[in-house]
Amino acid sequence: MSDSFPLLPALLAMSALAAGTFLLRLAGPALRAKVAFPKQAEKLLEVSAVVLLAALTATAALTQGEGFAGAARALGVLVGGVLAWRGAPFLAVVIAAAGTAALLRLIGIP
Repeated sequence: MSDSFPLLPALLAMSALAAGTFLLRLAGPALRAKVAFPKQAEKLLEVSAVVLLAALTATAALTQGEGFAGAARALGVLVGGVLAWRGAPFLAVVIAAAGTAALLRLIGIP
């Protein structure tokens, strides 16, 4: 190993990050019984999680780099989303979404 990348500081940093992550994850269940949110705040947190997931899905489905990813990807994600919503098995959802995008690209739709 070269001297340009010291191993000990890297191991210490990784250990500190691992410990911090563990403690942060442990704080949720430990503090849940002691901290009470109003019902309206709990409902808002539930809705915000769904909105965040929808925004991430839309971003991944519609963009590539700094531009539009093309209709094939968007339609593939739409097909997968509808199948998932209807309760199809995960493998069928993935295959149908990928197959839709592949077929659309095969016929010339970007």
